[in-house]
Amino acid sequence: MDGPDIDGPDIDGLGEALVAVDAFDHVLRGGLLRPRPEEADALAEFAQALAGTPLAARVTEAAEKAATGAASEEHFLTLAAARTALVGSVHDALLIRADEISGRPTATTDPAPDPTEATGANVLAAARSWLGDLARAGWQGIDHEMISGSAQVVSAMLPDPALRRLATLLDGFAAELAASCPGATLDRIPARRWADLWSRAMLLTVPGAVARTVTGTATGRLLPLGVDLQEHATAAQAQVHAVFEPADGTTPRLVRAAVSVPKPDTVVGVGVWQLLRPHMSLLAAVSEGRAMELTAMPVTADGDLIWSDEHASAGAPADAFATARVALPTATVPATAPLDRHPARIAVPVFLEGYATERNTPEGGGEATVVFTVAGTPIAVETDRIPTAGPLTPAAVAASKACIGLLRWDAGAFRVQPLAVETTVRKKSVAVHAGGWAGGTTDKAGVKAEKAATDAVAALRERAGRLLRK
Repeated sequence: MDGPDIDGPDIDGLGEALVAVDAFDHVLRGGLLRPRPEEADALAEFAQALAGTPLAARVTEAAEKAATGAASEEHFLTLAAARTALVGSVHDALLIRADEISGRPTATTDPAPDPTEATGANVLAAARSWLGDLARAGWQGIDHEMISGSAQVVSAMLPDPALRRLATLLDGFAAELAASCPGATLDRIPARRWADLWSRAMLLTVPGAVARTVTGTATGRLLPLGVDLQEHATAAQAQVHAVFEPADGTTPRLVRAAVSVPKPDTVVGVGVWQLLRPHMSLLAAVSEGRAMELTAMPVTADGDLIWSDEHASAGAPADAFATARVALPTATVPATAPLDRHPARIAVPVFLEGYATERNTPEGGGEATVVFTVAGTPIAVETDRIPTAGPLTPAAVAASKACIGLLRWDAGAFRVQPLAVETTVRKKSVAVHAGGWAGGTTDKAGVKAEKAATDAVAALRERAGRLLRK
């Protein structure tokens, strides 16, 4: 971790781009039905930030129309694209700095467009119409009647796998908005987050935007580094970060393999693994500390394996920390898909060791924060991202001597999300993984949690079966 500062990096143009983004986000607070003079000025400021780009003329027109309350859905789409481009430029600048920190170059070739024929044009148009209504009302103008308009659109999308990505986004977005209704009474509005979700959803309504770019197949050895588990009330995703060593001897590269499932809001913690395991054998390999042998596994240009157990088989034992020490430094980072260019999506695998650790307790109490100091440079550790569905704990992180993690950007600084640590237990060095229970466990605490989760899932399945029989 020698080299550039990782806290508050001084990057040319970063602040200016975020100020322009904030100007547009301010406009969405009050809505675009009857913009006030200060909101018209903010739209002009936003359009000026795109001057000299291929979007300049269209953004200027869209901003002028929006300033008079005459914007159409096409204009909203242009504004969403412009905001996404600005946020993408911030992502690119931060990723370059992250590459300097990790010491690995990022691929510079953008993923090619996917020629797959788009589907669901009618329901996509309906989603775009609902998002347009949100933009006109603004966050201060939302109410339950308006938010409920998304339910029919989401229900129509869910049966189509090609539209499920947008359906999940709209479902979660609508749930957040519904929990905040009526907007007129809100004391605090998460303006950037809601504008992020609105812009992304708007662009995903463009036919073909949700298609994945499969550029080839992967044959060789997959060496897992760790699992990033993400939970929502109605969905869960496990994303395995790994180093792929091609069978033809070419340069190793970083890849990801993810599995997502819907879930009841009562299934939490270890129970989530029971929903995920049947869909990806890689989770068992992570728990067992094994590599996977891949044969013609489809892979996208941005490094996502389109996982299929038919193209994978269990390999030899492979220690994640050996992979991090030996293979990770030489692995190349794939390019990022255009719609995924956002600072919040930066997650660069890194290996840290030889750091000093300190725990800081906030004034007035609260959970202590953990900070690693590597080569004289402090970096905050995101212990709040550690899932409860595994053996890794903040205490284990604080006592660690080596860490495999994801370098992320949050609140103006780079931070590390631990995936696994090496620590000392009873004078022995042991590895503790956030995804250690992904494929099952013999760990005493894990077995107890697994049994409780099994009982809960079994009860839900029995109830579901009873309802179906009726």
